[in-house]
Amino acid sequence: MLTKKGKYGLKALVDLARLNPGETAFVTEIAARNNIPKKFLDAILLELRNVGILRSKKGPNGGYSLSKPASEIMIGQAIRTLDGPLAPIRCASRTAFEACDDCSDPAGCQVRLSMTEVRDAIATILDNMTLAQFVAMQGARAENDAEASIAGE
Repeated sequence: MLTKKGKYGLKALVDLARLNPGETAFVTEIAARNNIPKKFLDAILLELRNVGILRSKKGPNGGYSLSKPASEIMIGQAIRTLDGPLAPIRCASRTAFEACDDCSDPAGCQVRLSMTEVRDAIATILDNMTLAQFVAMQGARAENDAEASIAGE
């Protein structure tokens, strides 16, 4: 499940992806536009900067910006940075596997096998979705909702 940290990080990335090239945004601005606690957002943006997704600049013309085009930032990487493995349970994780205390046969455990398929499906989607696609999806959904509203659905 996506934590608040992951959700806020994605909201901040969307906010930054919408800036004009060369523009930056201060944490306070991003926090206010997205209703995110500033102190929490400070830590989130620092993590994203430390893995190379964001860059920051100090001073009056400073702030945060994407370190590369939104079309080169993968949503899966951002979520893993903030929330850790994508697997719904630890025993289904590829990078942070941890056997369950109550399981005597992890290789044959149906819960683990099923959750591994879930992990693979989530990873397939998120590791192939760019930030640019993520932002575009939001715009497409808003248009579809508006059209449905007009049609009386």
